[in-house]
Amino acid sequence: MFDTPLTDLLLAYAGFEYSIFDYCDTMSQRGVWQLKKLVVSYCNWGGSSRGVREFMESKLPAFKESNPQLEVETKHIGGQHPHLEGIYRNKNERTVCVRNMTPEEVLECATKLRNSLGRKVVKLKTRHVTKHPSVQGTWTTALKL
Repeated sequence: MFDTPLTDLLLAYAGFEYSIFDYCDTMSQRGVWQLKKLVVSYCNWGGSSRGVREFMESKLPAFKESNPQLEVETKHIGGQHPHLEGIYRNKNERTVCVRNMTPEEVLECATKLRNSLGRKVVKLKTRHVTKHPSVQGTWTTALKL
């Protein structure tokens, strides 16, 4: 880390060794963490679960220690691909497939689940969103004044 947080943030934005998730580790709404439970599902013998098994041995204990507010559960599912499942306080669930990933990539997926708010993705109907739409209509380049 460098002298000021602004320098660190600029270096992170420029693509140096820090990621933006190093600075966004307080993803909570009104001071309450939104991810309630993280379920790590894996297979004992499947080749696609190799990275998840290594993640559970090496990186999961440190992840549990650094996130005491989070309940972490491991679930054995035989003969199926591994996945992470995040259960949020607003009763939404997100599932991320971690098939054939390295332990570092699995840790990144778990961190992204922890940092998200758990809201559903809403598709916008128009490109221009406003609380007070114009009575005259939307401006376009085809208007002749």
